[in-house]
Amino acid sequence: MSAPILVMGATSGIGKLAVQEATHREIPVRAFARSADSLEKSRLVEPFPGDATNREDVAHALKGVRAVIYALGISESLSMLWEKETLFSTTTQILVEAMSEASVRRLVAVTGYGSGRSKDAMSTIEKLGHRALLGRVYADKDRQEQIILHSALQYTIVRPVILTGGPRSGKAKVKRNPTGWHNGIVSRADVAAYLVEAVEDDLDIGRDVVLAR
Repeated sequence: MSAPILVMGATSGIGKLAVQEATHREIPVRAFARSADSLEKSRLVEPFPGDATNREDVAHALKGVRAVIYALGISESLSMLWEKETLFSTTTQILVEAMSEASVRRLVAVTGYGSGRSKDAMSTIEKLGHRALLGRVYADKDRQEQIILHSALQYTIVRPVILTGGPRSGKAKVKRNPTGWHNGIVSRADVAAYLVEAVEDDLDIGRDVVLAR
């Protein structure tokens, strides 16, 4: 059996679906999350409880893996409107440094539409609404992307548009050219499928893409 993929944020959202997608393809996974001990261990899934802000936990989780899918998220709350967010940049800095030390080079990281240079593809109205509601969160995703871009990793930055809870449709489009970037909807399951495919098929290394229907 091949070395596992480390999925960070493996118990909820896109991360949980990425674990399911990988195991459906018979790909071994190390499922990293604070609540990973709630997962059932199996032939293909190794629950790995840990804190992504703890350097020792992250370094330990990287031992023996061949790639990382970063799918950490935060719970929505009113405090997002005024409190500075640092989770994404902090955990990514720790991860990038730990991956370098562990000689794990492949990283597929979920950020979001409106972060990095995808912000330039938004209309003025989209930018105003996005900044008002998610400005502090996406300021940190901007910092996160810069950390990845300046690393020596074989990275792919994945920016899904508005997420839905629908099933995998196979209709998600990988928008590689900024001239084709636009908002829309995409299911978490379709995003998860692309993340696993990107690892397995070496897709879009050194690129930042947008996923949309």
